[in-house]
Amino acid sequence: MESINQLGRAEFVERFGPLFEHSPWVAEDAWSDRPFADADELFEALRAAMYSAPRERQLALIRAHPDLAGKAAIEGTLTRSSTREQASAGLDRLTPDEYEAFTRTNTAYRERFGFPFVVCVREHTKESILRVAAERLAHTRDEEVRVALEEIAKIARLRMREIL
Repeated sequence: MESINQLGRAEFVERFGPLFEHSPWVAEDAWSDRPFADADELFEALRAAMYSAPRERQLALIRAHPDLAGKAAIEGTLTRSSTREQASAGLDRLTPDEYEAFTRTNTAYRERFGFPFVVCVREHTKESILRVAAERLAHTRDEEVRVALEEIAKIARLRMREIL
């Protein structure tokens, strides 16, 4: 932790910014909470920065996530982390029928909520992802923003464990 606490803002953001998909502002905001006693305290500072942001910034964070098995995956433009995470659930090896199911689900979800379906795929299989997405389509928008942020926190925690 000592070396992390000694990082300047730019170095801290370079290291921890990628934990939150295309949203380095989370790490920028958490940097000022140094020193961190341990990894849990570091994560809580990052999580608090995400939750204390204005709603529009939180929505931008959610919208920064790619569709699961979507266009970015096909074009190869996912971040390295997202590529590994989607592959861990088999989303890089879908049958044509499964791909169509994900496309339908992504479209329905975006139309209902105005942002992509976000789930910590490392905790799921492709089948459970589709099942959870169908369940979450019944949520209100406020409920779904809350759940999406919870899922983003899970993703960030797992990514942080990898880099520490």
